[in-house]
Amino acid sequence: SSKIRNMEAQSGDGVAVLEDCIGFSLTKTISKVEERLKKGVLPDCQDDDIIPRVGNEMGAEAQIRFLKAKLRVMQEDMANIVFECRKKDDENQNLGTQLKDTEEENSRLQRTISLQQSQIEKYKMLSQEANKKTEGLQQEVTALEKVLQ
Repeated sequence: SSKIRNMEAQSGDGVAVLEDCIGFSLTKTISKVEERLKKGVLPDCQDDDIIPRVGNEMGAEAQIRFLKAKLRVMQEDMANIVFECRKKDDENQNLGTQLKDTEEENSRLQRTISLQQSQIEKYKMLSQEANKKTEGLQQEVTALEKVLQ
């Protein structure tokens, strides 16, 4: 995702080009294709669907225009995908932050629960001691009432 994040689209000759493509020259590539077409040499992948079957009947200029248009569309699609990836990356970062906050809150609440449970145990012991003391005092009262009678 950091690689996608570093990709920046720019416009060159009306065609989107990625800065990340080191050593790639759209102008050189188009020139090579133009030279091959002018020499009558068709692209290596004739069974490729880049140029439709009717493309073989098109002249070199028409094929170049078609390929440039197809390239623009593909680069726009790529720019949209890069945008969506960045958006998803930002969303992932936000969710990561929320997860971290939630985990910290959970940890804090666990500590609070632990503290409260220890206080509950302490108060249970105090309550049991008070109940024992009350029973002892009740027995004393009963004994003293017998003595008084």
